[in-house]
Amino acid sequence: MSLQDQRVVVLGGTSGIGLATAHLAATQGATVIVASSNPESVKRALDTLPATVSGEAVDLTDAAAVKGFFDRLDPFDHLIFTAGEPLTLLEVESMDLARARQAFQLRYFGALGAVSSAASKIRRGGSVVLTTGAAGDRPSPGWSVAASICGAMDSLVRALAVELSPLRVNAVKPGVVRSPLWSDLSVEDQQTLYDETARLLPVGRVGEVTDIAETYVYLMNQGYATGTIVTVDGGHVLV
Repeated sequence: MSLQDQRVVVLGGTSGIGLATAHLAATQGATVIVASSNPESVKRALDTLPATVSGEAVDLTDAAAVKGFFDRLDPFDHLIFTAGEPLTLLEVESMDLARARQAFQLRYFGALGAVSSAASKIRRGGSVVLTTGAAGDRPSPGWSVAASICGAMDSLVRALAVELSPLRVNAVKPGVVRSPLWSDLSVEDQQTLYDETARLLPVGRVGEVTDIAETYVYLMNQGYATGTIVTVDGGHVLV
């Protein structure tokens, strides 16, 4: 399977899983456009990506800005949404509802708004691949908000697959991955998280962004999958 001569838009494609997905898609022959809310992040990403990748800074929580971005684009084949800030972990007894609502703005409403603005630009045979998470299936204490976002994304994927047919809509559900998702933790605490998680997982290690990128590319290439959520979690939901 190959993405040769296809056009791929990766929102959140300037770091972590999105950056790895943009790189892998480009190596398969795709022309890739990455977008992020941070102009410096876009610049750094383009310095590391193949010449077939271009980028633009777009506030992905601003519906008008996102619509303007897609209005400027020529038709394309695949939309990937991996954008997300560091996780919002909140205890129920001390819940800050304003922070809880804010957590949904990028990961859920940002994705929904992007699909709404982009769907008419995606060529026949193309797809959307969104991002959810294993916390929706196996949450830990403090994860009520993060797990709720994952559950909402799971339902959104299935609903969009029906409503936007024959456009395919799927999602990737990662487990613990070594990525900027954990950047709010100190380097030492990040390593402790990775080491402790690896000891529990059946595969004996946490995920790398390159592991997860392969799944986004698989779903772009897999023309018979829609409404599908592919879990890539090292066996997290089993232990």
